[in-house]
Amino acid sequence: MIERRRFFRAVYSTPARLQQGEHIWSTTLLDLSLQGALLARPKQWTDQNTGLFTLSFSLADSEIQINMEVEPTHLDSKKLGVYCHHIDIDSASHLRRLIELNAGDTELLLREFAHLLEDHQEHERTHPSDSE
Repeated sequence: MIERRRFFRAVYSTPARLQQGEHIWSTTLLDLSLQGALLARPKQWTDQNTGLFTLSFSLADSEIQINMEVEPTHLDSKKLGVYCHHIDIDSASHLRRLIELNAGDTELLLREFAHLLEDHQEHERTHPSDSE
């Protein structure tokens, strides 16, 4: 199988939460990248759960919380993949550092930021109503 990912994925397992309005699902973060995350499929999660959600998780041994606005992109019996539409500057800084430490390569991280910008610009071009 050919690897199509453009972004380094850091294996990082920690409790996480998905929220949409009043609905909250507990889950486990399995890995993450600058573009999104892979989660354990939450209990009571269905393919009817669509739209934007807030993904929140704390970094180990700290009070730092990362919050991302995400959209489900793929689902199987055990896993849920989400695409990051928006992340606040503090969360992005912490995520950047986490990925940099896991990748061990600052140049790789800089290339990934360039790819991320390209991907988001392409997404905005092809899905203009998502940004309104």
